[in-house]
Amino acid sequence: MDIALFSPASLFADPDGDSNDEETKESHQNFVERKHQFPGMELIIREFSFHQLNANLLWPGTFAFAEWLVQNRSWMAGRRVIELGSGTGALAIFLHKSFNLDITTSDYDDPDIEDNIAHNCRFNGIIPVLPHIKHSWGEIFPITNPDWNLVIASDILLYACLLPRPAFLMSWRRRIRKEDESLFFNGCDEAGLEVQHLGTRVYCIVPREVNC
Repeated sequence: MDIALFSPASLFADPDGDSNDEETKESHQNFVERKHQFPGMELIIREFSFHQLNANLLWPGTFAFAEWLVQNRSWMAGRRVIELGSGTGALAIFLHKSFNLDITTSDYDDPDIEDNIAHNCRFNGIIPVLPHIKHSWGEIFPITNPDWNLVIASDILLYACLLPRPAFLMSWRRRIRKEDESLFFNGCDEAGLEVQHLGTRVYCIVPREVNC
C-alpha cells in the first residue's frame, strides 16, 4: 500500500492559472492503493495504475471540495445528492461516512470503474455500497425522473451536461485551462444558467431564475 505521493496543495494551480506537472509513481499492476487524508478522516483508496477512461488518481479539487463542504455543510442538509464523474468514489465515500449523506455515484459506463468504486466502498466500511449510475456524457441520462436535489462534481471535464434543478456545485483545481474556463462559463450564460463563485473555486450553477 502506498501513501499518497503528493499533498493536495502540491497540485494546486498557481495564481496565474498554470499548473506544474507532478510525476507519480508508475505501476505495472492494475491498481495501486493509497492513503488519503480528508478532513478528520483517513481513507484507503484503490486507484487505477492506468485506465483509458478514468483519471487514475485523486485530483486536488476533490480535497478542496471536501474541505469546503465540511465548512458549508448546510448545503448538504436534507439533500439527495448525485456526484458526476465520481472516479474512485473517494469524495462520495467521505461525505457518506462523515454526514450519513444520501449520495449516488456516477461515472462513465464502464464495469471496471463501477467495480472499483464498490471495492472502495467496502474497503472503507460502507456496506451495502453506494448506489451507482453508469452514464457516458453526451448520451441520454438513464434516469428519466431524477429526484436528486443537489448535483456535485470536482475536477470534471467541462462538457458535462448540467442537470437543471435545483443546484449544481462544482470545484476544480488542476485540469482546466483559462481558455476552457471561459468557454464553459460563456456556454452556461448562453444556456440561461447563472454561475456564482462561492469561494475556493467552488461554483454554484443554477437556472437564472433560481438562487443558490
